[in-house]
Amino acid sequence: MTNDPILADLNPEQLEAVVSTEGPLLVLAGAGSGKTRVITRRIAYLIGRKEVSPGQILAVTFTNKAAGEMKRRVSILLQQDGLNVWVGTFHATCVRILRRHAQGIGLPNSFVIYDERDQLVLIRECLKELDLSEKTINPRMIASRISRAKAELLGPSEYAMGANDFLEERVAKIYRLYQEKLRRLHALDFDDLLMMTALLFEERPEVLRSYQDLWRYLMVDEYQDTNPAQYRLIHLLAKAHRNLCVVGDDDQAIYGFRGADLSNILDFERDYPGCKVIRLEQNYRSTQRILDAAGSVIAHNLGRKGKRLWTENGEGERITVYQAEDEEDEARFISEMIKTLSVVDGRSYDEVAIFYRVNAQSRALEEAFRRFLIPYVIVGGLRFYERKEIKDMLAYLRLIANPDDEASLRRIINVPPRGIGEGTLEHLLGIARTGRISLWEACSQAVEEKRLPRKPRKALEEFCRLIERFRARMEIGGETEKKTNH
Repeated sequence: MTNDPILADLNPEQLEAVVSTEGPLLVLAGAGSGKTRVITRRIAYLIGRKEVSPGQILAVTFTNKAAGEMKRRVSILLQQDGLNVWVGTFHATCVRILRRHAQGIGLPNSFVIYDERDQLVLIRECLKELDLSEKTINPRMIASRISRAKAELLGPSEYAMGANDFLEERVAKIYRLYQEKLRRLHALDFDDLLMMTALLFEERPEVLRSYQDLWRYLMVDEYQDTNPAQYRLIHLLAKAHRNLCVVGDDDQAIYGFRGADLSNILDFERDYPGCKVIRLEQNYRSTQRILDAAGSVIAHNLGRKGKRLWTENGEGERITVYQAEDEEDEARFISEMIKTLSVVDGRSYDEVAIFYRVNAQSRALEEAFRRFLIPYVIVGGLRFYERKEIKDMLAYLRLIANPDDEASLRRIINVPPRGIGEGTLEHLLGIARTGRISLWEACSQAVEEKRLPRKPRKALEEFCRLIERFRARMEIGGETEKKTNH
């Protein structure tokens, strides 16, 4: 045992992973084996014991929540707030890089980022311009194919070269037009953030070298979920110093449909000859029965690295498997089990959790719970940034920052309702297409040249004034900040 708070309470494998700081390291972390603890202790060990500057460490996670938790734990371990360690998602890391260097690949540093809704608006516009019907070509399917192409670092030309059927040829045409529109709008979608950063590193080697020199220690969480673009970014950054630690579990790879490439973790030893491999097999979360049952199922996976999870939590209760006739029978069985736990065993309802695969499965369960008088709460409503009012507010801010942001303009041109309907919007889009100008320029032109009926023209004029007023305030604020900084 050690009195060092950074190394305290670590099992032998966790300890080895924390102190193995030089060279490539693959940590195969089984479910519930304390991988977040290993990553945070490793960051703290580098700073507090190896005297590595916090700014030389990059830790990449897949969620903002995980990044925030890691930062919090490191601050507690080192008893320091505001450490200059970059812990963030791949996308946040790429935004940080592109905001500084986007001009190096022909983009303004003030580019806007399009979310899924913005993408679909743009794709529907592409379909309309190409005279394609949404009835035969689903915009979401197109978005998914474009996303997959970008995850594989395929631009429109490369994708078109590989198109081998009628549908893929159509997708290629839409992809090309979609990218042209994004460029005109000074916009990137989420997949562009990764692809453009990889492009930046390859076309501007001096930029890559600057980040290789900056981040000498790299850590990647959930490595089994990385796609080819993410793999390429990490491979380029790690090339100089090779101090790369990846943590993942090939048994937990579930994002193949999003472009994740399991071979990234399976081939790590081939990609980094002489790397160290550490298996975290002690589970702190489950009983041995659960681990053995899960292990017997996953053992059939081909090409897996292999590990056997064990625990000191004891054998645990036997697992019950019930084969229901249909979803109503399943819901009835679950309800009866919960009632038994409550009435016979004295368990509280809030001790019970039910997981289901798709949201549609909740209907039968909810109906059964109402019949059995079982109180319940459904977890996982709309996220904060998915709420309409938040998206509307962000669209206003994005339009103020960049009037060429067509997706944001279309979203809030009549929010709150001001009398600018779909007919007026279509007319404005027609002006933009005919004159090959932005939608914002079309709005200004329509007001100045009185190309709309009086009522919608008046509403549009007031809207344009509102945006220009806020733009002027933003520019004054920016000038004030520059003077203060100088």
